[in-house]
Amino acid sequence: MTLELALATIVGGFLFPFLIRMYWGGLVDKFGPIGGFMAAGFIVGTAWALNHGVGLITQSGPVWVDMGFAAGIGLCVASAIQGGKVKKAIPQIGAALVGGTLAGFILSIIL
Repeated sequence: MTLELALATIVGGFLFPFLIRMYWGGLVDKFGPIGGFMAAGFIVGTAWALNHGVGLITQSGPVWVDMGFAAGIGLCVASAIQGGKVKKAIPQIGAALVGGTLAGFILSIIL
């Protein structure tokens, strides 16, 4: 992977949690539960289109990383930087890892 592709991948991985952190809460505050659905469509759709449609993220080799992984790590790091209690999030992080592993295993069987 070239330096340009590596930097573009880092920017693509940063973009999704950044958009979630900046805009999701505002849409929910302004429009209520419908704002959550709007945020899901706008933020996830835009980030997916940029990362996978336009090709901002380059995935090479046998490793496949989902945007959910980038969102989880990015939001956990942002919370830790702002003084959040990471220790309280460990059970949820563990559940997410188990769920993601199980989903990946099931997908590997199906596909």
